[in-house]
Amino acid sequence: MEYLATLDHEEVLIRRGRRSGLFTIVAVHSTARGPALGGCRVWSYDDARAALRDALRLSRAMTFKSSVAGLPLGGGKGVVMLPAETRVSAARRRAALQDFGDTVDTLDGRYITAEDVGTSARDMTVIAEMTAHVTGLSRRRGGSGDPSPWTALGVQAAIGVSVEEVFGSPSLRGRSVAVIGLGHVGGRVAKACAKAGAKLLVADIDPAKKALADALGARWTTPEKALLAEVDVVAPCALGGVLDHETAPALRCAIVAGAANNQLADDVVADLLHARGILWAPDFVANAGGIINIAVELEPGGYDPRRARQRVRGIADTLRRIYADARAIDATPLTTAHELARQNLVR
Repeated sequence: MEYLATLDHEEVLIRRGRRSGLFTIVAVHSTARGPALGGCRVWSYDDARAALRDALRLSRAMTFKSSVAGLPLGGGKGVVMLPAETRVSAARRRAALQDFGDTVDTLDGRYITAEDVGTSARDMTVIAEMTAHVTGLSRRRGGSGDPSPWTALGVQAAIGVSVEEVFGSPSLRGRSVAVIGLGHVGGRVAKACAKAGAKLLVADIDPAKKALADALGARWTTPEKALLAEVDVVAPCALGGVLDHETAPALRCAIVAGAANNQLADDVVADLLHARGILWAPDFVANAGGIINIAVELEPGGYDPRRARQRVRGIADTLRRIYADARAIDATPLTTAHELARQNLVR
């Protein structure tokens, strides 16, 4: 089943790079609270429609993410579309990042880019050759560096609050957690859960990640099996769209709380989960640690990691409010999270 993106954006810019010949996309969903901040995703897509749909859905989610977190930022997203099943040389990839920098600069500050899937602080340095509207630069260059630890910290907080909501205590000792995706964020989430005493089931499409599973004493399986495993918590930490009309009825967990963006293939899936008594932590709340950290980087006086840590841990309080509001009116957490975002957008 194919799900379309909601088209309610302020601006969408699609350009073919003059250096690389690859398409770059920037979607600006909202600047109501400030410039649209969102990462640059470098990824292979089957066709241009898929790349555009990704940019549209992700930028919309970024608006909600910034708004719920109370940040003075809007929502946007950038995509560099790599050709499917074709290897791109390092030189062409660098050229594509420079082309993307040109696209960002064209928007004159209405969009600020950062790291995302497929990019790093080093890539931000390349983009910064073409535009000043870049965050997530290395600490050496005055930025906040890799946002992954902060995203992971926020997801840890979200898992704890969700476990508290369902089981009455935030402790993970003896709880079973399935972490899907052991990348920069997922790997840290898995380590934190193991340290907290959880029984771990982990999965990744990269078989080399099994080494981390072995080091953590975790059971290894496929992403498909991990999603449907009988566990307390499923933590999707890879790509989105994993919760749809087929997987939602087959879940055997009590909680879904993870780092992946756009976990729901469609918002209606939130109702399916609610009807089954499965608590879903809205992804744009749970994974906001990275953008909260970057927002600290943009504050007067420069970046302060202690201030960032305190703000990221505030995700727990935000989720408690969302869960309490949802409980009070027998609604989904998605409904009350969207309402909080809308309230903040009109202030």
